[in-house]
Amino acid sequence: MSPMVEIALHTRIKPGCETGYDAAHVSLAPQLNIAMAKAGVLNWRIWRSGRELFHLIEVEDYARMRRQLAQDPHNLAWQEKINQYLEVQDDYSGDNRGIGQVWDFATDYERSVNA
Repeated sequence: MSPMVEIALHTRIKPGCETGYDAAHVSLAPQLNIAMAKAGVLNWRIWRSGRELFHLIEVEDYARMRRQLAQDPHNLAWQEKINQYLEVQDDYSGDNRGIGQVWDFATDYERSVNA
């Protein structure tokens, strides 16, 4: 298995679409879960505060995952469904790299105890 990377994303729900977005995530189609796993997704967690969504993806290779899922019929169907709730739609094209990390406790702590 390839080394894991963590990718953080921020998305926003359209006003009034919070309930629909949450309901869509109660249980994803098994075929979509399998497609995500085949694309290298190890875990994908989403937190919501009001309309703001924060994603943390653990994946083997984020760019490869995006390329693979951009062609997957189960993901394409999911994107069509979920994008109706989002302010900005993602078609998995382009060079999205997530949001930049500012700080990491473990790294900072390790540096502190080894100083």
